[in-house]
Amino acid sequence: MDLLRDYSFWTVALGTVFLALAASCVGTITVLTKQSLVGDMVGHASYPGVVFAYMVFQSRQPILLMLGAMLSGYLSYGLVYWVSRHYRQSLTNGLALVSAGFFGLGMVLKQFVQGNAHFVNASQAGLQTYLFGQAAFIQKDDVFLILAMATVCLILFVVHYQQFRLYLFDPVFAQTHGIRIGWLKQLTILMMVGLIAVGLKVVGAILMSSFLIAPAVFGLLLGKSYPRALLWSASLGMGAAFVGTYVSSLVSGLSTGPSIIVTMTGVTLLAYFGQLAMKGGRVHG
Repeated sequence: MDLLRDYSFWTVALGTVFLALAASCVGTITVLTKQSLVGDMVGHASYPGVVFAYMVFQSRQPILLMLGAMLSGYLSYGLVYWVSRHYRQSLTNGLALVSAGFFGLGMVLKQFVQGNAHFVNASQAGLQTYLFGQAAFIQKDDVFLILAMATVCLILFVVHYQQFRLYLFDPVFAQTHGIRIGWLKQLTILMMVGLIAVGLKVVGAILMSSFLIAPAVFGLLLGKSYPRALLWSASLGMGAAFVGTYVSSLVSGLSTGPSIIVTMTGVTLLAYFGQLAMKGGRVHG
């Protein structure tokens, strides 16, 4: 219980909870538009941007690394659709190719930086945490950056809520009523890339996509309407973020990101099997 009175714990918890709230809202869009794998690809592809930004500026300032991650994420997204369009490959093939290629590039750049005399005067501690996330390396600047990005994404989501809702219900119907579908798609990618970029240090490049997917799937399982799905999604995201942060802070050596994801996934699976059991009971009844 002493941990609940710790200032550092609440600083980290505030960042993860706000990140989960924004990610759960944006995640419902990506899941319903079948872009979940795009989020996974962007998460993996953002890592080389982090390392490249460090190499260029020789600094671990959160905003610089975030910009590097966003640039890499956008580049990977554009490359996927370029490969799919010009080489007649399926979107799945493009996502797998670019995701593996960019993540491999990130690992190569990280190995190049380690032990290189050119970077000996710049602190490299913490670059590894962008793979799986680690609360111990999160500072106030990181939390402020998360809060800022989450707030911007939530404002954009609320402002365009009715348009998103109509677009998710029927894209063709939305377009005939003057809604710019292309703009909504670009806005979704912008919010997704931004949240992934600021969440890498907390959750890690490998698991960040689950921050978008798991709460959304949970919300869509339980919600009979889109507003209710959003409510369930946000509840799981924020609750799991707090529990995961608490457990990882309580147990020495336990990473924050995996703890949050395991909590989210576990609750989602319980909801899924619970619904299967209920349907089975109705059939036999």
